[in-house]
Amino acid sequence: MRELSVYTNEIKAGVLSEAHPGYGYTFIYDADYLASDQPPVSVTLPKRKEAYQSEHLFPFFTNMLPEGANRKVICRTLKLDEEDYFGLLTAMANQDFIGAVQLKK
Repeated sequence: MRELSVYTNEIKAGVLSEAHPGYGYTFIYDADYLASDQPPVSVTLPKRKEAYQSEHLFPFFTNMLPEGANRKVICRTLKLDEEDYFGLLTAMANQDFIGAVQLKK
């Protein structure tokens, strides 16, 4: 299982995990974040106690990935499969993403 911590404005919002490479994704909010006045990570992932589960990586997180030539160069440089979206998110974790949401190992 691979996991990434999800932060919004430097506050831990939850954990994104992949049960098996390529399928089986879960996002669960941190209890302290749920109790706070902070907004949800995404309008597609409203705050709730129950974990979100999906066969595919949630579109919100997929949209954080580079596209086109940039993805090819990054994957070639890091020796990653271009279809390993979670692997690419993990490789980019702790880097500067656009917006308030950050991913950390």
